[in-house]
Amino acid sequence: MLMSSSDNPATLIYGPNGFRVVKPGHYVACAVTGEAIMLEELRYWSVDRQEAYASAEISTRRALEDL
Repeated sequence: MLMSSSDNPATLIYGPNGFRVVKPGHYVACAVTGEAIMLEELRYWSVDRQEAYASAEISTRRALEDL
């Protein structure tokens, strides 16, 4: 059975102004909730942690863990 890249998560490198796809796929998992985030909807990530987040609230909550 052939699998499409939508069946597998993408592997990304997160930069300050965007991300680069290392391994093709259509989604990444939120580092906090595990929720699938479609690449077209990905807006929040941490360059330092190299993690994706499903929302601004989750991103902020994760950033506050370091304080």
